[in-house]
Amino acid sequence: MNIIYVVGIGPGAYEKMTIEAADTLRDSDVIIGYTVYVDLVREHFPEKEFLTTPMRKEVDRCRMAFEEAEKGRKVAMICSGDAGVYGMAGLMLELGREYPDCEVRVIPGVTAATGGAAVLGAPLIHDFALISLSDLLTPWEKIEKRLRLAAEADFVICLYNPGSKKRADYLEKACEIMMESKSGDTVCGLVSQIGREGESMRVLPLKELKKTPVDMFTTVFIGNSQTVEVDGKMVTPRGYRYE
Repeated sequence: MNIIYVVGIGPGAYEKMTIEAADTLRDSDVIIGYTVYVDLVREHFPEKEFLTTPMRKEVDRCRMAFEEAEKGRKVAMICSGDAGVYGMAGLMLELGREYPDCEVRVIPGVTAATGGAAVLGAPLIHDFALISLSDLLTPWEKIEKRLRLAAEADFVICLYNPGSKKRADYLEKACEIMMESKSGDTVCGLVSQIGREGESMRVLPLKELKKTPVDMFTTVFIGNSQTVEVDGKMVTPRGYRYE
């Protein structure tokens, strides 16, 4: 049986990669991934062979991995963050049915929600919803419904893919939807370039977030009704008694 490892490499910095992920890449013959993600690990595994495909070639990338594994090679398919959170694990498992001689194993990693939360402080201590604003694979109408219901339920909401050149106003639209049931003073935060050079963070109210430019390298956190700012950090209380 040929084994393919689908590896979450974390937010970008080698130090934020799990030991299991690093060991898996070190033991692999070939590392396959989206060009940008391969560039994040190439210097740490210079002796490895790397195969890449551009964005929107995910199926081709997966088939490439299976074809390499069928040659008897140890293959690692890498994803940023966690392979099972907006990553390639699902597609690899689905396509794996066409390659009965290959077994897919998933290696978890630090996703942007937890990596960014650590930079901001502790925004995800209580129940939260994770929503992507990218409508490339999900209709915007469905994204709107998820935003509205999560806001009504008073979840902390973490937003992936909050904006791009083609979707410059998506975060503004999302904030307008959430402000139907969340106060404009709700404590929010954003983190850019998590775990990479140029990492930055900011805590601000929802009404200000609405007008803040963001890109695909930014992760946005919208607090619940209990979230507060503590010494410049974003904190959502769990409800522990400490009087």
